[in-house]
Amino acid sequence: MTFAAQGTATLSGDVPASPAADGRLRVVARNAFPFLVVGGIWEILAHAGVFPALLFPTLERVAVTFVKLTVSGILPLHALETLARLLSGFALAAVFGVAIGLLMGRSRRMEDYLLPLVSALAPIPGLAYTPLFLLWFGPGNVTSVLLVGFVSSFAVIYNTWTGVKAVKEIWLRAAQSMGADDRRLFRKVILPGALPYILSGLRLGLAQAWRILVAVEMLAAVHWGLGWLIFGAREFLNTDAMLAGIAVIAIIGLALERLVFKRLEDYTVVRWGMVAA
Repeated sequence: MTFAAQGTATLSGDVPASPAADGRLRVVARNAFPFLVVGGIWEILAHAGVFPALLFPTLERVAVTFVKLTVSGILPLHALETLARLLSGFALAAVFGVAIGLLMGRSRRMEDYLLPLVSALAPIPGLAYTPLFLLWFGPGNVTSVLLVGFVSSFAVIYNTWTGVKAVKEIWLRAAQSMGADDRRLFRKVILPGALPYILSGLRLGLAQAWRILVAVEMLAAVHWGLGWLIFGAREFLNTDAMLAGIAVIAIIGLALERLVFKRLEDYTVVRWGMVAA
């Protein structure tokens, strides 16, 4: 191609896409692909009449219900109530879970005392604790928050303890040989070394928090919340409202993962080169 032809092509707007733009498009396509596949399968089943239309609505019907509930303010109110309980309970789990896990990892005596107790309580399903918490604290927000914090703390404790134990001995000896005291050893070596495990524990704890919170709200421990909305819609066979509530849970979970955990991970362990981006 001559220089004139190249200039004409450039002036006409035929500029090749940049590698960065192509990379972003590939990421968007890769993330959207599983949702498109699931949505396509759902639509095929909904239109094929495999299930009654009342029990298996189309995505269009679910979207219309989602918009109506959002515009009316019902869905945001339920979502805010659930999110407030979730964050309150999960904050308790994060603070106490990380503290107990660090204590177990750094003290052999505390590990001997607490590990058998944690190992015995952790496998019990969260729903099994619900009647006890309802009897002790009564129905309401206090029971929901405390139960979420209690159940989700076990994953945080386990992973924090594992992370402290996984810190290499040679790192500790190297820091001590350079004059690091216990405080600097904890801040500069132990905590950063255990942080990838702590973040994994927080992710698992958040998943546990969602499961137990929605279940508690379904058991009428509260009067507002996504679990209460889903359970109430079930009694009236409002499957589209149930799916709208489930969609909100998925959206909030995805937002917390992308906006909180992903950014925290990028700012710490990825930037430090401890895990790949």
